[in-house]
Amino acid sequence: MPDAPPAIMADVINLRLARKARARHDAAQTAAQNRASHGQTLAERKARAADAARAAQDLAGKRLDHEDSAQASAPDPAP
Repeated sequence: MPDAPPAIMADVINLRLARKARARHDAAQTAAQNRASHGQTLAERKARAADAARAAQDLAGKRLDHEDSAQASAPDPAP
């Protein structure tokens, strides 16, 4: 019998570990899609809200006439 080339065997894998690895990979892809579709992280949302609050407070401080004083000094309409 002529010498046959040795058979190349595949690596032995643990199917349970392969299944879990695939599940982790799929979960990571789903998470990436959700992050992209739902936008910002919590820290980014808080920073944006703080910037908006700071800008609103700064703008309110620069107003020449406040709504409170404008209503108090306005004359009553004649009936």
